[in-house]
Amino acid sequence: MLRHVVLFAFEETATRPQIQAIEQAFAALPPQIAEIKGLEWGTDVSVEHLADGYTHCFVVSFASLPERDSYLVHPAHQAFVAGIQPHLAKALVIDYWSGQR
Repeated sequence: MLRHVVLFAFEETATRPQIQAIEQAFAALPPQIAEIKGLEWGTDVSVEHLADGYTHCFVVSFASLPERDSYLVHPAHQAFVAGIQPHLAKALVIDYWSGQR
């Protein structure tokens, strides 16, 4: 599987209800985008304090690069990205093939 890892750091002005709405909006993407094979997410609980302001991690799974590419331009994903911009301080995205050594 291709894993699409997305980390979010929110603006200090982002309220808890705004962040919860973003969590819910991301979690609502799989039923809207057939190419998504799986989604899991959580918030940072590390004791190492190396998260550099990132608090949320979302891992989206795809069967292929074309499926990932379709997701990136899908209208539901594009609307989600546009909607979070006012609340996002920074994002980090890394894709990798699971099981590769």
